Amino acid sequence: MEYFKKLKVINDLGIHARSSAKIVELAGRHNSKLYLKKDGHEEVDGESILSILTMACAKGTEIHARAVGEDSKELLDELSRLFERKFDEDK
Repeated sequence: MEYFKKLKVINDLGIHARSSAKIVELAGRHNSKLYLKKDGHEEVDGESILSILTMACAKGTEIHARAVGEDSKELLDELSRLFERKFDEDK
């Protein structure tokens, strides 16, 4: 199965090393493959911290997430909640 979701970065610090690590950790707990894309750029591997960091996502950035696999809907639902919780950061 393949699912798509649009996410918005709402934490003040944007996506940095710690938030990237949380995305990678979440993706690693699922059997599906995660891909992220910003502003028409190439899709990046959602299981690679460096690939996520290269997207340079500041606060307000919209990201298109795509998950492919048996638990892709669950993966994107959890990812959406992680973004909504601002990666569990104070800022």
